[in-house]
Amino acid sequence: MSESKTIAIIGAGIVGVSAAVWLQRDGHDVVLIDKEGPGEGTSHGNGGVLASCSIVPVTVPGLLKKAPKMLLSPSQPLFLKWGYLPKLVPWLMRYLRHANASDVDRIASALTPIIGDSLNDHKALAEGTIAERWIVPSDYLFLYENRAHFEGDAFGWEIRRKHGFHWEELEGKAFQAYDPVFSEDIGFAAKLADHGHITDPGRYVKDLAAHVEANGGKIMRANVEDVVRENGQVAGVRAGGETIACDTAIVTAGVWSGPLAKRLGVSVPLESERGYHIELVEPSAMPRSPVMVAAGKFVATPMDGRIRLAGIVEFGGLDAAPSRAPFDLMRKNARAAFPGVTWKEEVEWMGHRPAPADSIPIIGDVPGIKGAYMGFGHHHVGLTGGPKTGRLLAQMIAGRTPNTDMSVYAPSRFTT
Repeated sequence: MSESKTIAIIGAGIVGVSAAVWLQRDGHDVVLIDKEGPGEGTSHGNGGVLASCSIVPVTVPGLLKKAPKMLLSPSQPLFLKWGYLPKLVPWLMRYLRHANASDVDRIASALTPIIGDSLNDHKALAEGTIAERWIVPSDYLFLYENRAHFEGDAFGWEIRRKHGFHWEELEGKAFQAYDPVFSEDIGFAAKLADHGHITDPGRYVKDLAAHVEANGGKIMRANVEDVVRENGQVAGVRAGGETIACDTAIVTAGVWSGPLAKRLGVSVPLESERGYHIELVEPSAMPRSPVMVAAGKFVATPMDGRIRLAGIVEFGGLDAAPSRAPFDLMRKNARAAFPGVTWKEEVEWMGHRPAPADSIPIIGDVPGIKGAYMGFGHHHVGLTGGPKTGRLLAQMIAGRTPNTDMSVYAPSRFTT
């Protein structure tokens, strides 16, 4: 590496903290700036699965036909705050335009290099830090009522097969033998090996940030208002009423990246896809591995002293309070999926997934501004893709050529 830089990273979720770890290993000075502190937002509340196989976007063919029925049914995992609809429409029109086979294939091809080897990406990121303790290699299972139910998802499974994913099919008693915690109404499972999960995502990100700080990095709790430029080059960031001098700035603030990106000339069509979780504290039994329950479109992940149920899609913007119906639906679905399990208490959470209209993350340098970079917009797979995204950004900042075609993620696709 030719020179050591001072790098301001705006947003201390999994992407920002991953970038900080890799940049420090390259010998740079890093400043992590976040309005809430490390690991407090979506990086705290996600499903915890290192879901390498989750390369199939929501926008599959037929979505347009199904969505209205889903919105009107209280038993479907799609919700909308109807008062938000006028604001949502421009983004929604662009989003739904991608609900076709060729775009799904293109999106899956873009996601695979970012998330396709997540367990190893996390192991490499956390190596030698106390955060290693939270990484658990595991299977990841998709659960269905029966084989016909599974075959209804054939389109998505064919995309996974095309990108090198393999699975074992467990039917009836074979699945019950694998994990008897689940209802006998679940008669089919697709089991993918070589996945993993994080048993406390919030603590994991905090431990990685603590490692950055212990190695000389600075952590600031402040709201970043702008990136300061001089002669087309980043000179600092304005945060909490002061200017922090830096050579390079990276916007990794998840769904809150939009306004800052716009100031840098990149207008990303970005929405909050509100996600919910319920934690079942001190359960009487744990699932053996994380699972996606296809009927309810929710993930159940064994964590440290609790099961986390996560999922649901709700559109309603950044400001509205959580809705009750998503929590109620997840609770009902959980009782149906593992009817024999009891628990001592529940913890509820709602957060914001950063959803770009084309379902492809924004990763790379900002056109026309030397030293400005972006890394956000990972939809449902931020935890899964965070370490690889951080490593790719570090490579680009060092002037090394990543072994991934970065053009598909380039911020330039949204320049104003």
